[in-house]
Amino acid sequence: MWTLTIKEGALEMLERDTPQPGPLDVVVAVRAAGVNAADLMQRLGFYPAPAGAPPDAPGMELAGVVSAVGERVIEPLLGRRVGAIVGGGAQATHCLVPSEHLLFLPEQVSWEEAGGFPEAFSTAYDALVSQGHLATGERVLVSGATGGVGVAGVQIAHALGAEVIAVTRTDEYHAALRALGADETVTLDEVGSLKGVDVVLELLGAAHLGVAQRILNPFARVVVIGVGAGSRVEIDLLNVMRTRSTITGSTLRSRSREEKAHVARLVGDTLVPRWTRGDLQVPLARVFDLRDAEAAYEYFGAPGKFGKVVLRVEGESPLG
Repeated sequence: MWTLTIKEGALEMLERDTPQPGPLDVVVAVRAAGVNAADLMQRLGFYPAPAGAPPDAPGMELAGVVSAVGERVIEPLLGRRVGAIVGGGAQATHCLVPSEHLLFLPEQVSWEEAGGFPEAFSTAYDALVSQGHLATGERVLVSGATGGVGVAGVQIAHALGAEVIAVTRTDEYHAALRALGADETVTLDEVGSLKGVDVVLELLGAAHLGVAQRILNPFARVVVIGVGAGSRVEIDLLNVMRTRSTITGSTLRSRSREEKAHVARLVGDTLVPRWTRGDLQVPLARVFDLRDAEAAYEYFGAPGKFGKVVLRVEGESPLG
């Protein structure tokens, strides 16, 4: 198989042995893989892969076809269209995946859309529902709303009956966010004038949370899952005490196999049916071929995108 690797900060395509599935694993022939902030951080040496994942191969989400199954996998999975989040190695022609982590894809979605679904929607659902306990009728503030997790969070919160306020850097994508379910769209410098919110899906970090902490309703929940705009912020503890609010954080990559299986079950039961009905979308900012990963990473790192950046994987050799 071919896999994208990181070598001294550079991206390189290498040929390696195709993995063999363990008893409860499958091998997926990858058709598309999303690019995420964690990939760029790993490339810079700031986000090492968890134990059991390839240490030098990026990629946290994929879509493809099951090409091999372990001896204890009893469900008929060979040939199924699937997606999954993984600890690494998704940006390759083949990837090893625990069978209980699979999501079964709607037939009508493209490979590129499917490749951008698992990480964004699993992360947003886990943060909003499992960590943030978002309830119908509550006001949720989504910072960094134009990114992959942001557009997922807007749609999930809307589907759950929340009032959704989407925060962007500019006015460029306000209409697109409203089309996805945002009730209100504001730029970063307008956040301080908003009415109180019950849940904050924090994707920017310090630049946003420093202001958003001032508009928390009683018993508000802040879930930090992104710090691209700064990881250190001064918190007004008196306000935390007055509002009895909570601030927590969340990542999926380092969780145990069992914890990730639980998230996959929740997403499969709650979001995939909505996706199948067409109630959820995966907006694509741009699609690159796997051999053009360097350009994809550069594009991802620049501001101004709306939706997911996805790598297309075609055939056994992506080198052309």
